[in-house]
Amino acid sequence: QVQLVESGGGLVQAGGSLRLSCAVSGGTFSRYAMGWFRQAPGKERNFIAIISWSGGRTIYADSVKGRFTISRDNAKNTVYLQMNSLKPEDTAVYFCAADRTAYISSYYNTEYQYDYWGQGTQVTVSS
Repeated sequence: QVQLVESGGGLVQAGGSLRLSCAVSGGTFSRYAMGWFRQAPGKERNFIAIISWSGGRTIYADSVKGRFTISRDNAKNTVYLQMNSLKPEDTAVYFCAADRTAYISSYYNTEYQYDYWGQGTQVTVSS
């Protein structure tokens, strides 16, 4: 079956950077659009970014635009989330997700659009 494993989370001071990775196995990674979501304590899981199967198109949530960058390496079956200028409000569990439709759907920012999910990685930003 398809498995997604996130890594790279941790504790960082405000203004710092982290790079999250999501390794995908058991499926055809190069055919998936890949997204990142996050969930803060007591809150809903929210969309952050998505990248098309080729990497040619990306979309970001307004809250992270200009600070976060999503990228992928199809040869390594891995998607990345580079997070710069981190703020305390970025503290959350970060999840990667795969959409088998490959291109970016109109419902890219909704959880039900995605077919596979990772277990999440904690990011904590201290002030």
